[in-house]
Amino acid sequence: MNFKDYGFREEIIKAVEDLGFETPTPIQENAYPVLLKETSDLVGLAQTGTGKTAAFGLPLIEMTDFDQNFVQALVIAPTRELCIQISNDLKNFSKYIKNAKIATIYGGASIDKQAREVRSGAQIVVATPGRLIDMLNRGLVKLDRVQIVVLDEADEMLNMGFKEDIDTILETTPDTKRVWLFSATMPPEVEKIARNYMHNPKEISVGQKNKASENVRHVYYVVRDKDRYYALKRILDYHPNIYGLIFCKTKRETQQIADRLLQDGYNAEPLHGDLSQAQRDSVMKKFREKTLQILVATDVAARGIDINDITHVINYKIPEDIENYTHRSGRTGRAGKTGEAISIITPLELKKIKAIEKVAKVNFEYEKVPSGKEICRRQLYALVEKIKNIDVKEDDIAEYMTVINNMFEGIDREELIKKFISAEVNHLLEYYDRAYDLNARITGKDLKIAEREATGKMQRIFVSIGERAGLNKGALLRLVCNSADINSKKIGRIDLFNDFSFFEVEKDYTDQVLEALKNAEFEGTPFKAEIASAKKSKGRSRNRNSSNNRNSRNNYRKPEYRTRKY
Repeated sequence: MNFKDYGFREEIIKAVEDLGFETPTPIQENAYPVLLKETSDLVGLAQTGTGKTAAFGLPLIEMTDFDQNFVQALVIAPTRELCIQISNDLKNFSKYIKNAKIATIYGGASIDKQAREVRSGAQIVVATPGRLIDMLNRGLVKLDRVQIVVLDEADEMLNMGFKEDIDTILETTPDTKRVWLFSATMPPEVEKIARNYMHNPKEISVGQKNKASENVRHVYYVVRDKDRYYALKRILDYHPNIYGLIFCKTKRETQQIADRLLQDGYNAEPLHGDLSQAQRDSVMKKFREKTLQILVATDVAARGIDINDITHVINYKIPEDIENYTHRSGRTGRAGKTGEAISIITPLELKKIKAIEKVAKVNFEYEKVPSGKEICRRQLYALVEKIKNIDVKEDDIAEYMTVINNMFEGIDREELIKKFISAEVNHLLEYYDRAYDLNARITGKDLKIAEREATGKMQRIFVSIGERAGLNKGALLRLVCNSADINSKKIGRIDLFNDFSFFEVEKDYTDQVLEALKNAEFEGTPFKAEIASAKKSKGRSRNRNSSNNRNSRNNYRKPEYRTRKY
């Protein structure tokens, strides 16, 4: 079927043709019959880049009466960038419709200007939750006649803490409204929104719930934490034509990594919440126009990125939430194209890889960080390919060719090629000449522990003695196994600190171990054992024994040399 078959008005069909849309995507094919022909609510599950905006946007415009000048439809999005993107798309879809007015409401911009957009008779409002709540409280927007509410990227809105705002907004709209909810994943919080504010919604799904895109190849590299940045640089050098998005956990880390990359000669810039709206707009404009090759971003700031050609997503640090990983990896492999999601992890983070594999139904491939020789080979071949395919402007260079040919007289073809290649890549060869192996060692035990922790079979136990009492890992292992009469294979990770320790045991043996350790002593010192609380587990890093690093000087590795700018 094509777009005409769904009965859209001629103005919409003309706008769609201008945009180059030919046939609906799977999410659109599934959504249009429900949204246009029925009156039920809708839950649409699909990854980013599958055409979700047009899936709800075209029916939204079709069902809006643009002869009336009041708010009839509301679209809520988690971030400014996504809000602006959706608004622009809706304006493109409705550009041939007379009197179509779409107001865009988001923080960081003039609230007076946005209020004027609403007062001018906007029929559709696209908003972020925070600014919309502010305008509702001031009486600058009324939602009492809204007929359709769209919640886009609902899972991410809830992850960002907007649940109360969403509740407040939905409670100000009529009970007779229709609610269309679109999400990449379906965590329990989103299901609760559906139960509370939707009436017997129809559910359509492209792919499986909480599953990552099938067009994305998932790769991970294992390094020491101190080598993480150098591994990132090698990954970038190994993919000379990358058009990529690097995710960091915090705004500070995002800025630091972007600054280091820029200093080391990479075409990179940051995107995070501490930038002004003008700065964010400028960065996104360059990235969309591909004059910026690498964007370093936080999860929140990247929500509005709607670009189909991103080749690689790199997790500088893998996210804690699996839904975040799904959203991150969904930024590549869009619109039928393939992409690669790369994660840089330490051996202790292997369990996160296993957990993502289990829940998101993806298969990770382990790869070794490229060596200097492999990177140089890749760069050389890419350069040769670029030269072969370059467009020669014969007329523009004709006047220079006689002098240039005379300058190269006496140099044969092979020598000329060598000199040209050397001029381009000598700095890279010199840089990687002394590069060391960045790959961290992974043992079979590491993999087994990661597998057990990912499947949720392990229970973390706190004990109130540590290294100060003479305890070591072997002693704690023997103490637990002998006291509880269990095999050492049932014990997982052990962490020792000055005055306390943690160990993991298979959950089926938790009660047995705790009972056995009730009156236990270590070398005459009594101690207590209990299930570790989140607070205790999070606080352990402050009490690490400095002796763990007492040999760090002997283990020192010379850092990689900074690249020249190229």
